[in-house]
Amino acid sequence: MALTDVVVPQLSESVSEATLLTWKKKPGEAVQADEILIEVETDKVVLEVPAPASGVLAEIVKDDGSLVTSGEILARIDTDGKAAAAPAAAASAPAAAPAAVSAPAPAASAASAGIASPAASKILADKGVSAASVAGTGRDGRITKGDALGASAAPAAAPAAPKVALANPSVPMTQSLDGRPEQRVPMSRLRARVAERLLQSQQDNAILTTFNEVNMQGVIDLRNLYKDKFEKEHGVKLGFMSFFVKAAVAALKRYPILNASVDGKDIIYHGYFDIGIAVGSPRGLVVPILRNADQLTIAEIEKTIADFGKRASEGKLGIEEMTGGTFSISNGGVFGSMLSTPIINPPQAAILGVHATKERAVVEKGQIVIRPINYLAMSYDHRIIDGREAVLGLVAMKEALEDPQRMLLEI
Repeated sequence: MALTDVVVPQLSESVSEATLLTWKKKPGEAVQADEILIEVETDKVVLEVPAPASGVLAEIVKDDGSLVTSGEILARIDTDGKAAAAPAAAASAPAAAPAAVSAPAPAASAASAGIASPAASKILADKGVSAASVAGTGRDGRITKGDALGASAAPAAAPAAPKVALANPSVPMTQSLDGRPEQRVPMSRLRARVAERLLQSQQDNAILTTFNEVNMQGVIDLRNLYKDKFEKEHGVKLGFMSFFVKAAVAALKRYPILNASVDGKDIIYHGYFDIGIAVGSPRGLVVPILRNADQLTIAEIEKTIADFGKRASEGKLGIEEMTGGTFSISNGGVFGSMLSTPIINPPQAAILGVHATKERAVVEKGQIVIRPINYLAMSYDHRIIDGREAVLGLVAMKEALEDPQRMLLEI
């Protein structure tokens, strides 16, 4: 027997341990080299563990839900083994039991069966019992007074339990003290880490939020004019997020404190623009980073964001892709949010919240007109960012979005 170990992949230096999810194979089953055997969840990403060789899964060392560290042995594969054969089918199926033959029903007149005497009818009516549900013992099956007195109404059917969407189908539904359904599901490591960081952000930062509105007509017109040619040329749809990224970079260049971070009693001004894009995934919120966003074209930004979204839903983002960042953008508008106050992603000092663009009545030159308006919200750490820089920075983003040609030409 030649055994090959299946081990935990190398984790990031900032990640000390991970949690095993669910094994996809059982001992004795055949596996192929590079076939995914299990997934390992850290507080940032989910990593796949492939089979290092073909053979038979000889032993599982660590069960589902175990805490593991880098290089730890999870299972062993017998590279010389063969999968156990399925149990041989029975030589012959047992003979089917003869169908039960019911005794002939008593010869009762169809006209008489289910007919109650006047006294019996009154008793049944008072009880709410149908005559058809009572077996009569009288002549030709008639229902007698005695039959009616002994009859009882069928118990009311218990109300059907309401259908409840299960957060985790593998966890059974239980009942609370008052008998209502509940399901208790442990937080995933990613969800627990997100919760920890959000609490840390609110405890450690002096968060304040400033708001402004932006007329998106210029961006919409530019997008409608070129979106078909853009997709044909670059193989990706022209969305709105790339314009928000470009507008944010333009403002960060004018007000560098918005792109800074806090380290103890020091302020670190970053000479680069790594923009975190908040992405929802089945396992929780993740924030992959657009590195050097100021150097990326609109097409490169759109392609990268589309790739982030796809791999986030598959749990395939790497730890290094979510490490760092100097500023973040959260787009609640894709879910229909009109307004929110985003929470800073530490150690960053500011975050932009983008919302749904809706037609609204606004006043221009003394006239009420309809315009596609998006409300922007920027939360910032008031310890290092004064209201002046925060407000002017958000105004700079507004101006860039309302005149996108100037923004893209950098004039």
